[in-house]
Amino acid sequence: MLSVIIVTKNEAENIVECLASVAWADEVIVLDSGSTDDTIALAAAAGARVIQTDWPGYGPQQNRGIASASHDWIFSLDADERITPELAKEIRSAIENEQFNAFDVPRRSWFISRFMHHSGWWPDRTRRLFKKGHARFSEHLIHANLTTQEPVGHLNNPLIHYSFRDYHAVIEKMNRYSSGSAQDLYVSGKRGSLWLALVHGMWAFFRTYCLRAGFMDGQQGLILAIANANGTFYKYIKLWELQNRKS
Repeated sequence: MLSVIIVTKNEAENIVECLASVAWADEVIVLDSGSTDDTIALAAAAGARVIQTDWPGYGPQQNRGIASASHDWIFSLDADERITPELAKEIRSAIENEQFNAFDVPRRSWFISRFMHHSGWWPDRTRRLFKKGHARFSEHLIHANLTTQEPVGHLNNPLIHYSFRDYHAVIEKMNRYSSGSAQDLYVSGKRGSLWLALVHGMWAFFRTYCLRAGFMDGQQGLILAIANANGTFYKYIKLWELQNRKS
């Protein structure tokens, strides 16, 4: 049997369609950290078990969800993601066969006006399906990863990800993620400077647009490469600011 874990805050725009895509699951848990919109009411109306909690960071919040799950198998889902019927069928088959205790899944992501086919965004495999006790999330505030010491199986049908629907979302998420990533870097012992911010920012653009063929994603590929460069630049600037403040 399967528990789906969804971490939310102010996801009223996404939560109904997200929950509809996992209505087939045996249990759906929504961990909400202080939504001020209709997220909680909409999730409860859709039959999810809502747990209201604080925000300790993405990784710790996911691990709270694991501890709260009633079933052995867990799928971690974000509110802006959707599980297609084809992927749902494949998940059920993977659970029944139990050839692996953890699986990754390809993710097809939407950026402004199209699904991206390059730029490092496809196939963008991410570990999401696992058996309790065999994997857990790292403790990072942002970009926490599902970690396991065991072999990982591969699902074939993609998870649909509506990552950025407009430019406002790009800028808002860039600001939020650069702050959290700077904190993670500081805790891990990394330090920043203006020079490092410039170098990492330029490298982020080159990697996205050239090495990962972002130029083949048209205008959106160029915009994404610039956004990645900006986000990386500000991450290291904020790390520099953080270390100066601490000293």
